[in-house]
Amino acid sequence: MTDTLDGSSGTPSAPATLVRDQCLAPGRPPVGRDASGTDDGYGRLFPELPALVDGRGFVADHGRAAVAGEDSPFVLVDDDEDDAEAAAGWPFFAQLLAHELTADRSPLVATADVGGLRNARRARLDLESLYGADPGGSPYLRRRDDPAQLLLQPLQGGGHDLPRNHEGVAIIGDPRNDVHRPIAQLTVALARLHNRLVDDLRAAGTPEGRLFDDARRELTWLVQSVVLDDYLPTTVGADLTSSVRDGDVRWFRPDGPPVLPLEFADAAFRYGHSQVRERYRLTSRSEAVCLFPDLLGFRTMPAEQAVEWSMLFDLPGHPPAPQRAKRIDERLVPSLIRLPVEVTGGVDDESHRSLAIRDLERGFATGLPSGEAVARRMGIEPLDAGELDLERLGWGHETPLWFYVLKESQVREGGDRLGPVGGRIVAEVLVTVIEADPDSVTRAGRGRSSALRGLDGGPVRLGALLEIVDRPTG
Repeated sequence: MTDTLDGSSGTPSAPATLVRDQCLAPGRPPVGRDASGTDDGYGRLFPELPALVDGRGFVADHGRAAVAGEDSPFVLVDDDEDDAEAAAGWPFFAQLLAHELTADRSPLVATADVGGLRNARRARLDLESLYGADPGGSPYLRRRDDPAQLLLQPLQGGGHDLPRNHEGVAIIGDPRNDVHRPIAQLTVALARLHNRLVDDLRAAGTPEGRLFDDARRELTWLVQSVVLDDYLPTTVGADLTSSVRDGDVRWFRPDGPPVLPLEFADAAFRYGHSQVRERYRLTSRSEAVCLFPDLLGFRTMPAEQAVEWSMLFDLPGHPPAPQRAKRIDERLVPSLIRLPVEVTGGVDDESHRSLAIRDLERGFATGLPSGEAVARRMGIEPLDAGELDLERLGWGHETPLWFYVLKESQVREGGDRLGPVGGRIVAEVLVTVIEADPDSVTRAGRGRSSALRGLDGGPVRLGALLEIVDRPTG
């Protein structure tokens, strides 16, 4: 097999269909640094490590075969018996965090000009994808009769949808948050929490002119607290989370405002793609349906797709969620291997309909090192050939970092959480991003009680926030 310049093995492909994908994030002017002093590019954790360059033809060929529906060791057709410890909704929350931190709109190419890559997001967890880039809140996202509140669309029969134009396109801060119903409904839940905070602040006597900004700040602190108190312990383990929060940060130590490292954005933080299931039940009354195309967004939502959060997350006062995340391993479900054209747009190479191939190609294009090289640099014993289990397929190289992170989770943690390489990258970046923000909950909000009524004052759990969303007001 001979790799060609574009990473294929020489197989001709059909010309691209001229279809615009709906997942492009709003652009930010490429000015080098925004008003906050945050660089809009990307960096590296391990600039001294060589890029992995071998194996692109192998990746492309397996990708085309999988997209064509052929049997593939990298596709999990039946995930009914592959439950992880984490509830099914966590990969969607991780997706929302990713949309907060990174939006690289450059095309899939053989070799990317890393110095020219621009991040249309800031390396801050400040809910820009909910509120828009305008620090004062984009006016088209707010209610006209109560500008402190965010605009939502009530559904006949109960529940809420995102506000939409006459073509069904969501009017939100980041169109990627409407790619499927679960993340769209998480965005709705955050908007409803904002509005609940406005009500609570107003009842406490907060002046009208401060309501929007105060509610935004409070909601941002709540989400940051969920990351630190709930998401990271679930995803990387409580011990590693505590260690990093206590200052054991070894690799991501920016001198100034943080710049997202490519090892995080294009590899480790894409682990959640492997946690996504093929089918979901959104309510206790509904049947399980495929994520794509059945739960595709970018169109008006029927009331029966309004999510019951106790189906996807563990909520206080409810039994554990009946659906759990898929265990992390090297396999993705068919919905992510054959993505709809509304998500990918037209593609020149059919393998690019596969999210796995897009993840791998991105790592090749940005010159990421192998997973083994990163493990050695971290002082961690790398997975061996038997644990990686790729030689039987003809793979004779070291392993792409994204794939390595998935296999490490499977081998070291049973697929329930990230392993030592992936977990440390994710924990160090998220904790440092929050700690570096002077307006974050760990700095400006340290020691303050939330204005949201109903919290018990302990660690902030996402399930508790989602339970509060659906409580009657008053």
